[in-house]
Amino acid sequence: MLNIGCHLSVSKGFEFMGKQTLELGGNTFQFFTRNPRGGKAKDIDKDDTDALIILMKKNNFSQVLAHAPYTLNPCSKDERTREFAYEAMTDDLRRMEYLPNNLYNFHPGSHVGQGVEKGIELIAEHLNKVLYKEMTTTVLLETMAGKGSEVGSRFEELRAIIDRVELNKKLGVCLDTCHVFDGGYDIKDNLDGVLGEFDNIIGLDRLKAVHLNDSKNPLGSHKDRHEKIGEGNIGLDAFERIVTHPVIKNLPCFLETPNELDGYAKEIALLKSF
Repeated sequence: MLNIGCHLSVSKGFEFMGKQTLELGGNTFQFFTRNPRGGKAKDIDKDDTDALIILMKKNNFSQVLAHAPYTLNPCSKDERTREFAYEAMTDDLRRMEYLPNNLYNFHPGSHVGQGVEKGIELIAEHLNKVLYKEMTTTVLLETMAGKGSEVGSRFEELRAIIDRVELNKKLGVCLDTCHVFDGGYDIKDNLDGVLGEFDNIIGLDRLKAVHLNDSKNPLGSHKDRHEKIGEGNIGLDAFERIVTHPVIKNLPCFLETPNELDGYAKEIALLKSF
């Protein structure tokens, strides 16, 4: 069974997102913990989160994925930006315990001229501050496209972060198909090879979720521009191989394609048909 959903707005509540997911034909969803450009998070309504937990159990949902805001950059050279990353993620991980045993994803960050090694050091330092033993959430480092000074476009960089984190059993990876393709990993014509490389460097036990996105740009472009499934340079045949691959087919998968809800419903049906 393909565990699939899309990105939904949390503004109408958690139970609403669960019901919306079912209407779209999915059994999981992703949401921003707060405005994607930053800011204060909406107050948690425990009755609402409890209602979602019941709905998820009744409908065999996979884990859901919370996404940190894009402005969260723990390896910025600006101290206040790093402080915001600490404050936001600390608050997010506390709030995630209302939905225990789920996933929290973030972009590792951009070193903005400090160098990859310094970026890795700062990201690991950040994670050592925000992770705690009692948390039930698994925090995911997202694979990046490598635009600008992004950290995390190479599997080795993610491994280096993980190795520096004390509570790294709380860490996993979210593989974004557009990002890894734009980053130079040929998931179109060499999916097994890419997953083998991931296993050798990071370990497939760390792969906890997948973002399903086609790419507007060619392999290795380092651009990060998502396209609808089958309409980009990765192509529909490759997505059939991706979602039916034994390593991926049981993971929660999330669409971040440029779509409205009806478009997501069509993509979910298409991918499930494989």
